[in-house]
Amino acid sequence: MQHITPERKVNLVIFDCDGVLVDSEPLSADVLMQMMQEQGLPISTEIFRRDFLGRSFATASKRYEEQMGILFPNDFNTQYRSRLLTRMKGNLHPMPGVENVLQELRIPYCLATGSSPQRLAVSMGESKLRSFFEGRSFTASEVKHGKPAPDLMLFAALKMNTAPELCLVIEDSEMGLRAAQAAGMRAWRFTGGGHLKNGDTLPHDVVPHRVLDSMPALLEAFREIGIAK
Repeated sequence: MQHITPERKVNLVIFDCDGVLVDSEPLSADVLMQMMQEQGLPISTEIFRRDFLGRSFATASKRYEEQMGILFPNDFNTQYRSRLLTRMKGNLHPMPGVENVLQELRIPYCLATGSSPQRLAVSMGESKLRSFFEGRSFTASEVKHGKPAPDLMLFAALKMNTAPELCLVIEDSEMGLRAAQAAGMRAWRFTGGGHLKNGDTLPHDVVPHRVLDSMPALLEAFREIGIAK
């Protein structure tokens, strides 16, 4: 990927939700790993990062089953979603400084997440970010293929009436960055979430244009390219 220059306009910012707008990944990891341990399914932090982080549960569980040769119980997904939503209530917070970033943006922005509509609703409610993304939130349930396929990114751009090459994606995960790359969009990686506090190395073929470790750093980068006050 090429570094963004002033000559290359950005007309739309597409934010991921989990791990970018809200610090939810540590919560989801705790719930998932606990449930898998209860079921006797092999799980570790490394397996979570490799197979689940940044993917919808449907995509991640299928990948896990194929690699491990083990099937999840039929009601696992339903139970996982229920327990996660319960855990999120009262425990989920917006990423520090995100409201200021959104208030300072000079161009349109939206949200594109692999999470279910139900989880997104809880995330927006608990974080108090709903008013920022009302009418401009898109989930993997609206497209055929979730991340790392480009479908969701392209769908968001289409709904926001913006050409893919004029979009800037803010993502934390490898899968999200791959989706942006496949969609022909520029991508910055946000590493300020609790799940990345110990670092995380991307594969050599996933190269974000920039890496920002906090919302203040992201705001400064937006200002540098002229899309924030």
